Amino acid sequence: MNERELRELISAVRARRVSRRAFLHKMVGLGLTAPFATQLLAHAGLAQTAPPSDYKPTKAGGGGTLKALFWQGATLLNPHFAVGTKDQEGARIFYEPLAAWDPDGNLIPVLAAELPDVENGGIAADGMSVTWKLKKGVQWHDGRPFTADDVVFNWEYAADPATAATTIGDYKDAKVEKVDPLTVRVRFDKPTPFWTRMFVGGTGMIVPKHLFEGYKGANSREAQGNLKPVGTGPYRFVEFKPGDLVRGERNPNYHVPNRPYFDTIEMKGGGDAVSAARAVIQTGEYDYAWNMQVEDEILSRLENAGNAKGRAEMVVSRAMEHIQLNNTDPWTEVDGERSSLKTTHPLLSDAAVRQALRLLVDRASVEKYIYGRTGVATGNFLNNPERYVSTNTTWEFNIDKANRLLDEAGWKRGPDGIRAKDGKKLKFVFQTSINAPRQKTQAIVKQACQKAGIDIELKSITASVYFSSDVANPDTARKFYADLQMFTTGTPSVPDPERFMQQFVSWEVASKDNKWQGMNSTRWRNEEYDKNFLNAQSELDPVKRAALFIKMNDLVVNEIAVTPVLNRRWVAVMSNKLKATLSGWDNDFWNLKDWHREA
Repeated sequence: MNERELRELISAVRARRVSRRAFLHKMVGLGLTAPFATQLLAHAGLAQTAPPSDYKPTKAGGGGTLKALFWQGATLLNPHFAVGTKDQEGARIFYEPLAAWDPDGNLIPVLAAELPDVENGGIAADGMSVTWKLKKGVQWHDGRPFTADDVVFNWEYAADPATAATTIGDYKDAKVEKVDPLTVRVRFDKPTPFWTRMFVGGTGMIVPKHLFEGYKGANSREAQGNLKPVGTGPYRFVEFKPGDLVRGERNPNYHVPNRPYFDTIEMKGGGDAVSAARAVIQTGEYDYAWNMQVEDEILSRLENAGNAKGRAEMVVSRAMEHIQLNNTDPWTEVDGERSSLKTTHPLLSDAAVRQALRLLVDRASVEKYIYGRTGVATGNFLNNPERYVSTNTTWEFNIDKANRLLDEAGWKRGPDGIRAKDGKKLKFVFQTSINAPRQKTQAIVKQACQKAGIDIELKSITASVYFSSDVANPDTARKFYADLQMFTTGTPSVPDPERFMQQFVSWEVASKDNKWQGMNSTRWRNEEYDKNFLNAQSELDPVKRAALFIKMNDLVVNEIAVTPVLNRRWVAVMSNKLKATLSGWDNDFWNLKDWHREA
């Protein structure tokens, strides 16, 4: 789209011939971020307006208990320590960000009084600062006022390396200052197109300064608030059993009128995705179940039963089911640390082995026989929006080619059929969390590897353990004490891919020094990747910025830091009577305040 066409489209929005939503869809499809598209309209004097709400209750309370089922239970309730979305969802019951992402990639104010834009002076024209005005009259659950001091503190808390926050990557490259009791300014040291990475969405939840200021730094894990949250959200804390149960009660002083509808909320953890789907659709025991990593055949059968009490909801997302290759040695301990950066993997450091493993992943069968409408096979790691999708990569399933590669690299079959070289056998431990689609995917990969002379030992870990942030737990995905591992990343994501692609930069390597909270669990490091990422962080030209992310995708794929399997749709199931809007760009609980039942 050239400048003339863009101006004509903006004029059509002004004249109401084209809706704002249609304009944003068009811009996101062209590779612009939703915030950047919003800025284009703001420059034209068309500031974002709040979308209409379909919330029908006329008073708060009276809805009884909202029963939500999570087959991965939350393990802590501090959003700055969240490992995976199950912890973010648990925290989102009680905590809120300044703004959230709706299903169309629009920003929706939550604790912000209004959204920053050029028109209201919130966004600097040079991209060097953003000013947030905070909502008046918001109280923490203990009655203390929410102010700019809390927002500034969250930056200080997360950006401190000693705190070992999982959100440090979003906060460390900025400075936040208090302008007045209800205004904060975020200053960047370079033009920053992705200014929404801070204080927005799943990693933007705000914790209270008065309860956490004594726990910034090395003693951050000792705070009582990590397990007993005091937030500003629609529900107040009642009870927490890590990995099992989160309970909340309606906040009578909530800052949004007539909300929430439900009197209490129960977030039950444990079990598996299939039983969770049945508990909503078949028995009606629960109102909602999260993250339906279930064969599509099972979901369809449950939905089409004559007595179905619920349905599946699917939204487009950036979620990637992928296999990670460990770049370090998980079986050798150095200075009290396995998978240490001081080691290299004894087998996967061979490019021929990595290439063979990539050829032995039958993505087409995984899509057809396991995921169906809930996932699309892909060779790219970055798959949405369309402008960011690389056309430079290919993928194939080819056992014969894998065998040839290994033969040429000198890996010879032994009497047991397993290949070996220099006294080392091609034997790998392949780990993932326990759920049926992943175990079936593991089996498909193992079967193909056997035909290529590679021995695969499958390891399945309880999800609440695998995705735990417990530094004493040896079986977490961030520690990666295995050769290969598989899970979904990018749930939730945001329309801009910066945070998503941050998981491969060298400074995000998970290690003992950062209590294994770094995003980069593969331990893959590449100077060119780091350079492209840093350039993308300050590139305001959307076309050039998209090209940088495509280069990053190609490096990850071609060097086989990971093997993409499929781009998942975000799927949940809910009662036919429950009214809840899911967003593929934020937590499922992004607008929990508006959840209600219809008669």
